[in-house]
Amino acid sequence: MASSSPLLPGPQRTSAVRGRAARAVAGPAPETSVPGSAKWALAGVIGGSAAAGVLAAGSSALALYFARRVITPARVREEDQEVLAVIRRDGGLQVILAATPDATVEGVYGLFFDGGRGHARIGRIVSYSPAERTVQREVEAVYSGDLSTARRGYWSGAAYPDPAGIGLPAEDVDIDVDGGTAPAWLVRAPQESGVWAIMVHGRGASRQECLRAVRTARELGMSSLLITYRNDGLAPSAQDGRYGLGSTEWRDVEAAITFALAHGAREVVLFGWSMGGAICLQTADLSRYHPLIRAMVLDAPVINWVNVLAHHAELNRIPSAVGRYGQLMMSHKLGRRLTGLAAPVDLKAMDWVSRAVELRTPTLIIHSVDDEYVPYGPSAALAEKNPEMVTFESFDRARHTKEWNVDPERWERLVTAWLGQQLAPRLNPGQPTPDSQPTPEAQAPPS
Repeated sequence: MASSSPLLPGPQRTSAVRGRAARAVAGPAPETSVPGSAKWALAGVIGGSAAAGVLAAGSSALALYFARRVITPARVREEDQEVLAVIRRDGGLQVILAATPDATVEGVYGLFFDGGRGHARIGRIVSYSPAERTVQREVEAVYSGDLSTARRGYWSGAAYPDPAGIGLPAEDVDIDVDGGTAPAWLVRAPQESGVWAIMVHGRGASRQECLRAVRTARELGMSSLLITYRNDGLAPSAQDGRYGLGSTEWRDVEAAITFALAHGAREVVLFGWSMGGAICLQTADLSRYHPLIRAMVLDAPVINWVNVLAHHAELNRIPSAVGRYGQLMMSHKLGRRLTGLAAPVDLKAMDWVSRAVELRTPTLIIHSVDDEYVPYGPSAALAEKNPEMVTFESFDRARHTKEWNVDPERWERLVTAWLGQQLAPRLNPGQPTPDSQPTPEAQAPPS
């Protein structure tokens, strides 16, 4: 993910990917070996059937590589943003960057460097030279590390490092989850409304990206719980060390709701970014607390994993049939030995376009039409199929999960207005609203 880690290295590395995949054909022990047809090929004894076997083996290897990349957490984030120079102007710092699609969009962002140990907040564009392929931007703050020595980094929607970075006090709390405790930030509202915001980050990202919504939640009277979940590097890892793409992670959100209810919450609103959106949808569907989930705010959510995985297969020039084979490996019980999953991932159960009428939690979806990672089409389709429950708001130029970064005023205005309606006091069943009081004519019996 742009704000999170990508599933695959990128189209420019497809040949290398295919090469590695071809060397990783699944076999009995430990997980890779060369099948007989491949040995015949190496010996130069290739008949028509053997050639077909080699082709099938190569396709299987590529499908397995694809599947594993999707479900295996990346421990090191690729630093794909080149830092060309850091200069001091008018008492402040500016940075000259290679002109990537992310770095040339106005807004406020995070730049992580030195293996993620360094973090700077990057502001407005000072100058942009398409010819030289460089962009110069203001450095609003350096939170950690020495930016002047950085040569590469990665771009992020997480502009702030912690609640203190946005000027708010927070408590460090621990939530009991499978395998131990997961750390979370608790930012309390000045006056408790009884509704808490549970905030869920995306795949390969961190709770830092949820800080963008905390002020809005606080102004609406909600305390915010910014959680961690299995395999994100802070919470305990799952036993299989694999992402469930929402099918397992929702249990950690349920644990967060348990914590919130034990500490004063009566209801919750779920906020989710990217895969965090898929996790929230699973929570609303499967959790025993689903009646207490008042609403959901989902930013660039994964509504349909089949769509997202097909999109990434196409981006990486992986044949569609191979991509579908990779999906089958993830979703079929016989694929567990190859993928390392403890249980299959039910991709169909997480297709909310097909299940649109089953979504009964009021949901606001915010999604940029140029999202390069999670196509916005399923978000729009879900709203079209279930307009009673789902409101869709599109952005431009925000790419993946950076709608707030591009236009924080609009993001906050939309969320505040929509959630304000959802959080309005509920009437007793059958009680009319002031606007719906019957007129004397309507009360009169027919003649």
